[in-house]
Amino acid sequence: MTDAPASRLDGLTSWHADWSGLRVAVLGLGVTGFAVADTLTELGADVLVLAPARDDDRARILEVIGAKLVTDPLEAVPAELEAFAPELLIASPGFHPDHPVLEWAGGAGVPVWGDIELAWRVRDKVNAADWILVTGTNGKTTTVQLAATLLAANGLRAAPCGNIGVPVLDAVRDPGGFDVLVVELSSYQLHHVPTEGPGAIHPWAAACLNLADDHLDWHGSLEAYAAAKGKVYANTRVACVYNRADEATRRMVEDAEVEEGARAIGFGLDTPGPSDFGVVEGILCDRAFLEERRTAALELATLDELEPLGLGAPHVVANILAAAALVRSYGVPAPVVHDALLDFRLDAHRIETVALAGGVRWIDDSKATNPHAAEASLRAFGRVIWIVGGLLKGVDADALVAAHVDRLRAAIVIGRDRQALVAAFARHAPELPLFEVTTDDTGLVMPEAVALAAAVAEEGDTVLLAPAAASMDQFADYADRGRRFHEAVRSMLGGEADGDSAQEPARGEDG
Repeated sequence: MTDAPASRLDGLTSWHADWSGLRVAVLGLGVTGFAVADTLTELGADVLVLAPARDDDRARILEVIGAKLVTDPLEAVPAELEAFAPELLIASPGFHPDHPVLEWAGGAGVPVWGDIELAWRVRDKVNAADWILVTGTNGKTTTVQLAATLLAANGLRAAPCGNIGVPVLDAVRDPGGFDVLVVELSSYQLHHVPTEGPGAIHPWAAACLNLADDHLDWHGSLEAYAAAKGKVYANTRVACVYNRADEATRRMVEDAEVEEGARAIGFGLDTPGPSDFGVVEGILCDRAFLEERRTAALELATLDELEPLGLGAPHVVANILAAAALVRSYGVPAPVVHDALLDFRLDAHRIETVALAGGVRWIDDSKATNPHAAEASLRAFGRVIWIVGGLLKGVDADALVAAHVDRLRAAIVIGRDRQALVAAFARHAPELPLFEVTTDDTGLVMPEAVALAAAVAEEGDTVLLAPAAASMDQFADYADRGRRFHEAVRSMLGGEADGDSAQEPARGEDG
């Protein structure tokens, strides 16, 4: 099918290589697919975009830049794709490996890249920035934002990009250039990243924050999901940052092929050993990047300083330690880390206080889109009225319910996959007050859930939106779900509410 010599693709490892006339099919026209098409046409490639739905604004721009578009349900291989005879196919994240177009490419011998491989190959358009990679089931976005903030506080041009919402290709093509790209990588993106050869990434540092059941419907098994996540450490040059409390991340580092001299740096909420980051008597410490690490530690911040800033929850402290390890590996001084942390604020919809009224705290953690994230959120509070449910993505939430029965005062179940949760509560908490929101009207889900919570909430309770599930059954995304929760709480409380309003992120829900 393809007449592109392998040597030609192997040689395309620079923006300044000869990409002209290369026939490339691009699967998807979301934010990532558009960035891929825009990049390739700028490079002089011949581009055919395949999209299951038409985005008129992007379609008009594709026409201007000279790319061709085929809008098709993509339930089978479009005739236009076969006629185009691509020499390369670049798949947007999220298209399942057994998608008909990807299976066709495999059978036809057409190489498949992701946007991350393309971005690595053309990273030298302005100047070739160092890359710091972050993945994990939960905490990626916070850690990426923290790391980029800490790097910038030290005078470096740093860009948070990738799954955080800004395509890496857009950062690579920024005319100002960057010193460091802090790249959030989903398991979908890592699936397509090669670990050897001309397209393999060689990051300065990398971290997998944690691993828990998620996206099993996409990867097929926890083992396949873990294998994708583990790719983040391949070819790391300086620091492999892992979670001491998560043995799976340690094994990933042990199994990774890294560059000589790369160090394993652990982080955790316990006392750190030499080469670790941790917490001692309420002090966040670095025992990795100092000469006297066997006998001393550097203070980064204290829990007493972080708590009033909303940064004191255990899982947030873990994210801070991971980000600090990544940037300390890049030479950011400990005092700079300390001062920048005191100015940092969490993203919207991440354990965000919506209101405090009548002694009841209303918390939006809509970004807890899987059980692992919801568990971290639940552990941060004592007496909880839990709003839970949505799309469970093939994950069993039974263990999550069982583990937190003692802290729950009531549960309000929303979303399409309600019955699995209702059954779990019946098994593990049959006496718990349980309410089910059965409406499918997006505009009514949160007002009804909030009204039910308010009816049972008492002074000292926390009403916690931590759905443990994706949102797309009833909402546009997790941000839409969180925003509607804010609106419902404020509408109910009126002038009684104290809290901060949400700011909208521009990301998806992929872990």
